[in-house]
Amino acid sequence: MILTLGLVSALQTLFIGVFAGYYLSQSLYNEIGQRALMVAKTIAASPAIIRGIQQRDIEELNTLARTLATTNEALFIVIGDHKSIRLAHPSPERIGHSMADDDGDFGRRALVDGEGYISRAQGNLGESMRGKAPVFEPASGDIIGIVSVGYSVRQVEATVQRYNFVLYGVLGVVLLVSILAAVVIASRFKRAIFGLEPEEIAGLFQERNATLQSVREGIIAINRDGIITTVNRAALTTLGLDTDAAVAGRPILDVLPESDLLSVLATGTPDFDREVWMRNRQMVVNRLPMRQGDQIIGVVASFRLRNELDQVSQQLTRIQQYADTLRSQTHEYSNKLHTIAGLIQLGAYNDALGLIGSEVSSHQALIHLVLEAVPDPIIAGCLLGKHNRAREMGLHLDIDPQSQMANLPDNLPREQLVSVLGNLIDNALEATLRHTGANGRVQLSMTDLGQELIFEVEDQGPGVAPEVQNRIFEKGVTSKASGEHGFGLHLVRQFLDSWGGSVTVESLSDAGGSRFTLYLPKNPTGRSQP
Repeated sequence: MILTLGLVSALQTLFIGVFAGYYLSQSLYNEIGQRALMVAKTIAASPAIIRGIQQRDIEELNTLARTLATTNEALFIVIGDHKSIRLAHPSPERIGHSMADDDGDFGRRALVDGEGYISRAQGNLGESMRGKAPVFEPASGDIIGIVSVGYSVRQVEATVQRYNFVLYGVLGVVLLVSILAAVVIASRFKRAIFGLEPEEIAGLFQERNATLQSVREGIIAINRDGIITTVNRAALTTLGLDTDAAVAGRPILDVLPESDLLSVLATGTPDFDREVWMRNRQMVVNRLPMRQGDQIIGVVASFRLRNELDQVSQQLTRIQQYADTLRSQTHEYSNKLHTIAGLIQLGAYNDALGLIGSEVSSHQALIHLVLEAVPDPIIAGCLLGKHNRAREMGLHLDIDPQSQMANLPDNLPREQLVSVLGNLIDNALEATLRHTGANGRVQLSMTDLGQELIFEVEDQGPGVAPEVQNRIFEKGVTSKASGEHGFGLHLVRQFLDSWGGSVTVESLSDAGGSRFTLYLPKNPTGRSQP
């Protein structure tokens, strides 16, 4: 860049110098010529010159010519008659000869056409700029002679050289300043691009584009004017926009009227993990202002559909539930197998058979109840797993025999329902175990009658304090004493908000116990539908 800017400055300076020198030279030559012509016309109109030509007073004319040449700083003043014969000349030997001896010009334009003119010619006194003017007889107006005034070209060249010296000195200073400016500009520009060369910038640009397109999250960036500068294909797909649409270069509000990027641009406050609705889709958005020094130069946002995160969370929840179920069943049946083995070793065969029969009968009755009440295998599996976990904790999970949950909407996400129901039962089991210890009971009842699905979970825990009931579903709020809690009921509230359902909390008595009642509409309407 320094070489380029320096070369451009040098070429510009050279061009300006040559043009200015040429223009100055031509202007000076023209100015000297005009001066010679004006002096010639003035002398030609002098009465003494007219009288001298009429009387052919050569001595008087030469005296006047020398005096006027000195006065006007001219190289020479030559006076001729109407036939272009010299009457006055700086060289006496040329008097009486034709003026054509010097430059081949008879003064035809002055003597014939009667007009003054300028010429440049080489004479015996050297090259000069000459102004020639006719001399008119005052009474008749006839042309009676000619006056030629010459200024040496050397004088003009000396003047041009003097001006050129100043001009080129100034241009040299300008060139030096231009080079220094090029160095400063290049240095600041290099700092602005972090010392990278153009090839490196091009490589990073390609790498950045490839990275943006490979990211599954949608990314949109705007500049300080709210104009979209960057958008990847995932953003267009997530927002339901045409992937071939020319979005970059358009105002963000023209593409996403509901966007809050301009507020982040105005405040400079980052925004993380914010759940928003855009284009009728629930998304999780992160917004981060871009700064250059102390100035905010734009905002970049990354976002993803909420249901994608929910799917990952639900899969993890199901895996955890399966693991809990398998662990509890393994622990429970391991204990029972050890008991049966001990009875057999003691010879108590009838007691061993009775224990086996009792276990099989109890388990079969539970399976029959769950399958009759809840035909859906995912929810039924969740309830069986929670039942086994309760037994492992030394508690009882009692499912109301009158429960019925067969009429489930097809579009109800089973994984989310299992997550919500599992959180309520887990909370009830933990609260009961803390308050009553072993042999505590948790009651579960379900019904699908009417237009809503209703789930009731009752525990024998310490209950929920009235001041906590209104905030129990907020993130991080919990009634537990310690540990990282306060997220399960928050997930319950998020699902209910998305589906259009509701939940109530009430204390059963002063001695403890609480009831959580979950209401889910079978036909959710409006924006709350996921």
